[in-house]
Amino acid sequence: MGVFERFLSVWVGLGILVGISLGLAIPGVFSAVAGIEYAHVNLVVAVLIWAMIYPMMVQVDFTAIKDIRKRPQGIWLTLVVNWLIKPFTMAALGWLFFRVLFADLVDPASATEYIAGMILLGVAPCTAMVFVWSQLTKGDPNYTLVQVSINDIIMIFAFAPLAALLLGMTDITVPWETLLLSVGLYVVLPLIAGVYTRRLLTQRGGVNGVNLFLSRVKPLSIMGLVGTVVLLFGLQAPTIVSDPFVILLIAVPLLIQSYGVFIIAYGGARALKLPHNVAAPAGLIGTSNFFEMAVAVAISLFGLHSGAALATVVGVLVEVPVMLTLVAFANRTRHWFDGAPSVSGKGVVEGVREHE
Repeated sequence: MGVFERFLSVWVGLGILVGISLGLAIPGVFSAVAGIEYAHVNLVVAVLIWAMIYPMMVQVDFTAIKDIRKRPQGIWLTLVVNWLIKPFTMAALGWLFFRVLFADLVDPASATEYIAGMILLGVAPCTAMVFVWSQLTKGDPNYTLVQVSINDIIMIFAFAPLAALLLGMTDITVPWETLLLSVGLYVVLPLIAGVYTRRLLTQRGGVNGVNLFLSRVKPLSIMGLVGTVVLLFGLQAPTIVSDPFVILLIAVPLLIQSYGVFIIAYGGARALKLPHNVAAPAGLIGTSNFFEMAVAVAISLFGLHSGAALATVVGVLVEVPVMLTLVAFANRTRHWFDGAPSVSGKGVVEGVREHE
């Protein structure tokens, strides 16, 4: 591992501090950056996430994707966790904390909006950052791509009915522009670029050429992650400083949900005897959220300055530090899955070997 990977937690921690400091010192700059968006998707953040995703997409080998059907348990596990467990446990935790445990600390109207924001996070599984977490755990890029793609398809049909059911509303509207733009930016375009790059590299230098290229762009992925952290925390710095107690209250159930869902998914993967390069992404997919979608719906339903919108933003702030701890845990427990074969075969294993 290079210096970027070895001290990743340090860089992210510094990124949080730098982001908050700059957000307070030069709020006008971050406000200008916040305005560079389309359909609630910030284009600057999109570029940074694209930088993180692209190296993993280069590892995707379409000739190996067909082998995934030989071990579909990882797909089923992801779908059960994302759509049958996560939304309902998120709603239950929101009710438990803001209707019971924190009932004396917040007014009922605000509590209702905080719960709504949590629910919107729970019914929006991640599209983009999953590829980053998978790459950091040496996950199978082909399997991760299929998992994310199936989730995106289901989200098109299930998001609105499930959100309406849990929120008790009937007028939930899917922000189609946000959904389609995010899928295009974070899945389709990086995949096309990655496949084309891999084809050129393979023609010129074979597997060694692919590995050499990946070793060179690996720091780009880490810098994209740190840059995203700086930007996200900088954009929300005034909120973090002005109302830290409410943010802490919202963060508590979100943290419990994140670690709880990971335990269920990762434990299920181990029980199913999945290989680690499938088990780790399966555990992380359910924990991560499609925050652009959640924020967009929260704003449209409850308003820009609502408690629901704040809860979705807290979800964004909590996610990166939490996911890094889970990535570290998954990497340290790789031996739990020793002996399980790789789904996509030798080629994919060699494609990620430079991360070891």
